[in-house]
Amino acid sequence: MIKKIKDTLLGEKVSGVRITPSITKILLVFVIFIIVANFSTNYLNLKYNQTVMTRLLKQLLVKDLKEIYNFCNNQYEIYEDTKNIEKAYVAISKKGFSLLGQKNSIILGIKESGDIVFQSSKIGSDTFREMQSLKLEVDETGYKSGAGKVEFNYLSKNYFGIYKFHPKWNIFILRAEDKKEFYAESNSIFRKISLIIFFLTLLCAGIGLVVIRELLKFIHIITSSLMAMNKEQKISRINLANAPIDEITYLGMSFNALGGTIGNLLDIFRKFVSNDLVEKIYKEKNVRLEGTKKDLAILFTDIKQFTFITETLGTDIIQLLNIHYDKAIQSIVKEQGIVGSIIGDALLAVYGTFDESRSNKSFQAVTSAYQIIDCTVKLRDKMKRRRDELLSKNGQLTEKEEKIYQAVSLDVGVGIDRGEVFYGNIGSYQQMTSTVIGDRVNSSSRLEGLTRIYKVPVIISESVKEEIEHSVLNHDIVFVEVDLVQVKGKTHGRRIYWPIFKNEITEEMEKDIANFKYALDFYYAGHWVKAHKEFKSINLPIVEEFINRTKEKAPTNWSGIWKMTTK
Repeated sequence: MIKKIKDTLLGEKVSGVRITPSITKILLVFVIFIIVANFSTNYLNLKYNQTVMTRLLKQLLVKDLKEIYNFCNNQYEIYEDTKNIEKAYVAISKKGFSLLGQKNSIILGIKESGDIVFQSSKIGSDTFREMQSLKLEVDETGYKSGAGKVEFNYLSKNYFGIYKFHPKWNIFILRAEDKKEFYAESNSIFRKISLIIFFLTLLCAGIGLVVIRELLKFIHIITSSLMAMNKEQKISRINLANAPIDEITYLGMSFNALGGTIGNLLDIFRKFVSNDLVEKIYKEKNVRLEGTKKDLAILFTDIKQFTFITETLGTDIIQLLNIHYDKAIQSIVKEQGIVGSIIGDALLAVYGTFDESRSNKSFQAVTSAYQIIDCTVKLRDKMKRRRDELLSKNGQLTEKEEKIYQAVSLDVGVGIDRGEVFYGNIGSYQQMTSTVIGDRVNSSSRLEGLTRIYKVPVIISESVKEEIEHSVLNHDIVFVEVDLVQVKGKTHGRRIYWPIFKNEITEEMEKDIANFKYALDFYYAGHWVKAHKEFKSINLPIVEEFINRTKEKAPTNWSGIWKMTTK
């Protein structure tokens, strides 16, 4: 919840940088302006009121000073009769108390020396130490006078007062008020109003956030959509349903139009370029003529009897190929494979170009191989049902119809090898292509060719088998060793295997596989007579080639390696 509020107000992080929402910036600026404006207004109002209060205070002090001054005149006359100065000062002091309204209000009678002769005050007394602030004038006749306003410190309090020199008593009479006490109420009102302003601003900011978010919600929608696209590395449309007709909506519509064009181009680009290269270009924003050595699994599949199919179907072969390749490519992409090239009846795919698929690339290649085989089986079954319908309806097929049936009943072989190859872009900066080059590419093609000889759908190399066994737990594949073969153009023999998923193996087939291994041992050892006898008892398509080979004795200097003379 806290993270959600934080992300709403401060924005989400993209590539380690927090993207601050425009709404937050707008609201923050307005809140600052509102607070500054209101506090400034309140402060100016306070100062204005205090100015007015000071003027009223001065009038009040003048009135009190005048009254106490007149009272001092009366007391001086009494003093001249009684000669009792203490009694006169006490009377003046009592009169002063009657004029005081605040706790810290004072009336002082001060000698030129700073000594206080009488005081009307509730806060105690002290020597007056700021006599320099009280101006005294003496004319040529020796008459003393002086009056004015004064600010001073007395008993650690700051005072504002009015004074007048009394020539008969020869003292300064001072009436003053504590500035802090006098302004306390107005300052308290200022603080209270400031708090009210602050909380009202927060309340208005909250309401403003809701209103502004509603008014500008499509900014958030557009930004969130762009962040999601950046994270997924994918361009998609921004949902602008029910958006008002304004500049923000126009911005989103413009992006959708541009994104749609880019998306279409990217989709077209993906159809001609491998997905891993598309992702790399999307991230790096550049295409370079470069390549690296990688350990990849190479799958090569070829359509059998393609010349006959082409001659029979003519231009209709394109439609058939598209049906076949659509299913085949889906099977490859599903297992994180990359289509390297399509040349007529042949398709080359590579596995392991994505980081997350490198450890089980051989297993993915074998899985794809059987998915491709399954597609052709389903197509043949569909064509057979169509043929049976025509036979049921017409009694027989014409020669042309029979040829077409044979042509559309596709059969493919798949060869898979694995190893280090060059994978990258070659050509020029005007035109380039993504390719895979290496001995393993040629080897996978040779392995596909062997499926025609051994009558099995898929043949793999020993390196493919070993990687699956070492890197994939519970792979559920039985690897049937087919032969030790030296293909044309090579100087050494390699073991080849027929991978079969366990769920496809019946009890009878399991026995035949065990017997085939037993017979193959005789074959490798050169005991072809015994091997021939064993092969003839096995009901597997693979044995047909070995039965034909072992009709005679093993050749002289037999090494167990069968050398192929054709590709």
